[in-house]
Amino acid sequence: TKCESGCVCADGLYENLDGRCVPADECPCEYGGLAYGKGEQIQTECEICTCTKGKWKCVQKSKCSSTCNLYGEGHITTFDGQRFVFDGNCEYILAMDGCSVNRPVSSFKIVTENVICGKSGVTCSRSISIYLGNLTFILRDETFTISGENPGVRYNVKKNALHLMFDIIIPGKYNMTLIWNKHMNFFIKISRETQETICGLCGNYNGNMKDDFETRSKYVASNELEFVNSWKENPLCGDVYFVVDPCSKNPYRKAWAERTCSIINSQVFSACHNKVNRMPYYEACVRDSCGCDIGGDCECMCDAIAVYAMACLDKGICIDWRTPEFCPVYCEYYN
Repeated sequence: TKCESGCVCADGLYENLDGRCVPADECPCEYGGLAYGKGEQIQTECEICTCTKGKWKCVQKSKCSSTCNLYGEGHITTFDGQRFVFDGNCEYILAMDGCSVNRPVSSFKIVTENVICGKSGVTCSRSISIYLGNLTFILRDETFTISGENPGVRYNVKKNALHLMFDIIIPGKYNMTLIWNKHMNFFIKISRETQETICGLCGNYNGNMKDDFETRSKYVASNELEFVNSWKENPLCGDVYFVVDPCSKNPYRKAWAERTCSIINSQVFSACHNKVNRMPYYEACVRDSCGCDIGGDCECMCDAIAVYAMACLDKGICIDWRTPEFCPVYCEYYN
């Protein structure tokens, strides 16, 4: 090989950001354009990370919170950030505890009832059931009912024009905030004070999205459909065998869907673009807008955009995207 003049570090030494040669255990780490020295720590919402030999080593906080989203026509983002879509016509367990073999009793279970909501076969959530021992919440038809009692659970219900919010505390175990937009969007934010295993379509909440498709039988499914079918609450429902592509079945709607959903990519949301990846939300918006072909076009499109707006709000970016002509609040729902 051709020789080139210059300086290199001796074996076992590495050049740091100041141009000095240092041992591996003194190498700095970088985060957000800043350099951090050996042993320095940074904290994110869920992790504490320590600079070790030029790399970040992170541990999850014991009381970290995470959110699972169910929205639109079968879109789910798990607690660990895995995304998938399904078109199941059944009741499915979104999240529950008591999943380990030696802890078969659950203190909570959240179930979604999905039904066909488009001619192309797409499905969406019609109702949400929340079971807390003998205490049950049913969310359906823009309202909710509460039945039974559980003295071991504290809860508070808050309402506004756009959402119903349920703050639920299971002392010593979980703090949950459940947000429902009285339509197709449902968010589960949970922080736990225990290492109890969680399971369901929202994943196992262990910080690793690669094993989120863990089935009821405790193995990781090879695809999302196998995973979804394992979490049916009613075994008599048929399995899901494919994911519908509503834009190919309704090509005449695709141009309209892309045009209306383009607000996500526009200047309106520009402050959020470098905080939250917009493409999954734009693609979900186009799919759902194509699929809403039996009425409710506005609801499906507005629901999808509202999910991105909420993701931006979680990052501290408030977007004023509604107008009297575009997804107005007086259309009954949303943000």
